[in-house]
Parts: sequence; C-alpha cells; structure tokens
Amino acid sequence: MRDQLEEAHRHQDDGYGRAQHLNKVELPKRFYKLVDIGRSEEGFAVTLDGRPLRTPGKKVPVMLPVLDLAQAMAEEWAAQDAHIDPASMPMTRLINSALESGEEMIPAFRAEIGKFAGNDLLLYRADAPQELVAEQERVWDDALVKLARKLDVAFQPTIGVIHQAQPPATLEKLDAALEGQGLLSLTALVSITGLTGSGLLAHALLHELMSADEVWLAAHVDEDHQIRLWGEDEEASERRAKRRVEFDIAVRVVDALR
Repeated sequence: MRDQLEEAHRHQDDGYGRAQHLNKVELPKRFYKLVDIGRSEEGFAVTLDGRPLRTPGKKVPVMLPVLDLAQAMAEEWAAQDAHIDPASMPMTRLINSALESGEEMIPAFRAEIGKFAGNDLLLYRADAPQELVAEQERVWDDALVKLARKLDVAFQPTIGVIHQAQPPATLEKLDAALEGQGLLSLTALVSITGLTGSGLLAHALLHELMSADEVWLAAHVDEDHQIRLWGEDEEASERRAKRRVEFDIAVRVVDALR
C-alpha cells in the first residue's frame, strides 16, 4: 500500500529526481503523428493516430470525466518532439498514477491526507526568531481560521516539534470533508499534500478557501524566511520551480473536477 501511495504523490522532490534520471536514459521515439480527443458516453479519451491511450504499466484505458483534463493530456502528447519525454508530461504522469492505483486506493488516499492534517505543518510553530513567528501567525492562522469556520473544527497549534494530538472530532470532520472525492481528485490532493507538507492546505484549496498562490506561499513560509536571511540557492530554486509545476497540475485536476 505504501508503495502505491508514494507513486500517487511522487510529485514531490522525487519528481525532480525522476526527471533527472529520465535525462540519463534513452527516451522512446515519437511513434504517432496525430493527437486528438475522442468523446463517448464514458467520457473523454486522448487518441494517438486514432488509438486511445492506456497507462504504461497496467494498460488501463485512460478515460477522463471532463474535457479540460483530456485537453491538458493531449497538449502534452502533441508537444513531444522526436522523442517522448515523460518529465515534460506532468498531467499524463498524474493521471496514469491515479488510474494504475485503482479505486481500491481511495480509503488509503483519504487516510494519507488525514495523517498529514493530524500532524500538520500549520500546527507546529517556531518560538524564534520573532520575524518568523509573526509570519507564521499571519499566514497560517488565517488558513486555520478559514478552515475552522468552513468545516466547524478546532485546532490545537503548538510551539516546537513535540507531537500535539488534534481533537478526534476535528480529524473525523476533516475526513468527512473528503467524502465524494473520486480517485483522480484524491490523487491530486495527495500530491498537493506531499508537495506542501500540509493536508490542511490541501483542504483549504479543495474548499476554495485559499487560492493556489496563497497555498504555495503558506507552504513556504519557513523556506522564504531562510531565503531572506541567507539568500537564494540556485539548485534549491530549480527544485522548487519544478515542484511548482507539479503543484499547478494537481491544482488543475482538483479545479476541473470540483
């Protein structure tokens, strides 16, 4: 189960590492000319020279419930040049990961988001320096207040890293708030959770309490404080930019399916 969870949110720093690995192996040659979208009662399918896509591992038919996701995948396939580079196809990777996980993974994905939310980034605060304390309070408290009002929950933030259990009723309501989310949406939410380190920010995005930019900012309060102190590291900036691409793709999936 853990292996499948990791595959579903491999759009963390892992995504950068995998992209680097793909640069070292021989990429498959483009074998198709025409990319199109087929429509049926079941949904939308991306076709290559008239043949619908299947996932690379389990050969699951790629059938999408909304046109926007099919268009995003089709654009990625159409943009490939002489070779097919999976590193340049984040939507395709995310959709394939979801479909190969299967519907049976839905409870595990909900549990994964809940596990992060119960030990969330937003709930563990610094005691110094004062500039960081103030920024965490400004950004993170705003997110917690919005979630508390929307979902009728209460949080218990703490200073330091010693575990602080959250009210059982809060965790139950957070899980209930994911009721009705399907496999694609939950896979995207797991990706967002992993990329931000916060199940609560994933909830805030899902329930339209925060914009994508606000969520990304909240996820990097600590990192941005370090950058202000010591300057920006080029390699870290590149990793962050690549993670932002994965994040935006996951957000697009959630938005399309909302």
